[in-house]
Amino acid sequence: MRIAGLNIRACRHQGAAIGGDGLRDGQGRAGLEYLVYTVRTDCGREASMFGFAGRSALGAGHLAAASLRPFFVGRPVLDREAAWHDWRTADRWWHHLPIYSYGPVDCCLWILGAEAAGQPLWRYIGGARAEVPVYASSLVLPDAGAYAAEAVAVKAAGLKAYKIHPPGKALAEDIEIHRAVRDAVGTDFPLMSDPVAPYTLDEAVRLGRELERLDYLWLEEPLPDEAFGALRELTRILDIPVIGTEVLPKHPYSVAECLATRVVDGVRADPSWSGGVTGVLKTARLAEAFHAPCELHTTIFQPLELVNLHLNGAVTNSRYLELLWPTGTFGFGLTAPLPITDGIARMPEMPGLGIALDRDLIENDTLEVL
Repeated sequence: MRIAGLNIRACRHQGAAIGGDGLRDGQGRAGLEYLVYTVRTDCGREASMFGFAGRSALGAGHLAAASLRPFFVGRPVLDREAAWHDWRTADRWWHHLPIYSYGPVDCCLWILGAEAAGQPLWRYIGGARAEVPVYASSLVLPDAGAYAAEAVAVKAAGLKAYKIHPPGKALAEDIEIHRAVRDAVGTDFPLMSDPVAPYTLDEAVRLGRELERLDYLWLEEPLPDEAFGALRELTRILDIPVIGTEVLPKHPYSVAECLATRVVDGVRADPSWSGGVTGVLKTARLAEAFHAPCELHTTIFQPLELVNLHLNGAVTNSRYLELLWPTGTFGFGLTAPLPITDGIARMPEMPGLGIALDRDLIENDTLEVL
């Protein structure tokens, strides 16, 4: 079974509106742009997966198609490891694609392998567990009251934890938000914080100390992922676990130093930004060797979240499946909802992904086939 073709669709889903400063860049979005990669084989099989596209599906898609199509066509589908290492060399020499370009193709190769084996993806990888709890992550909200109300809604919906993405403009405001959310949900509901790198080291220490008092589960990316020296000092000072590495390129190699010299207490990975299923498995196994968590990061788009679910079924050092809230904004791309009941996601049992991509929606959202 060899790769006979690779097509990439540049798409925009108008139904996913994000207002104002919801993603902290000061720009609302009337719709979300995304890519759909389709790998075709010489025996008539095919698999598709969503891909991240940033602000431009056409821009990201043209780059990916120009580099990845000639690289992959003709390769054996099951030689994923060889492709991984060959691409690492090729990308270093000339391509230098964004971190989200390679992952969707790797996902397609794993899906094709699982389908050919007649196994659900998580069990084909190497089954570890049949279910995982789910937590919700906020967008950036207007004030402390909005975060508190959302956290209460998440808890009422049966999800098992809530993570705050604070505005990151003023430390005092962010601390007020974290206090208000803890007061709103009580002492027995797990909470996390992900400021997305807005602070100085001193500010991160002050927030971390407050989160320790409020019994938050972890503090994620209070400083840039590449700020190794400052993060190492923060990790040394704080008792609350410091988590990072989700936007470091070249997983797992870039993550090794972070674990070996305790830059962070735990790492992040996902099949969108970390190089597909192969990249996540490498990073998760690396973290496991250090007895550290590899918390799987939301991939935003539902088909990729389904891959994340399968990965959660194949590793033991990710505690949750993460979904952005409100889930309805991002709940498109599959013909059925993610299999979540009472805040617990259960692994599919059908071969491959277990849920088909919504081809009609993709066709309607397509801007151009590349």
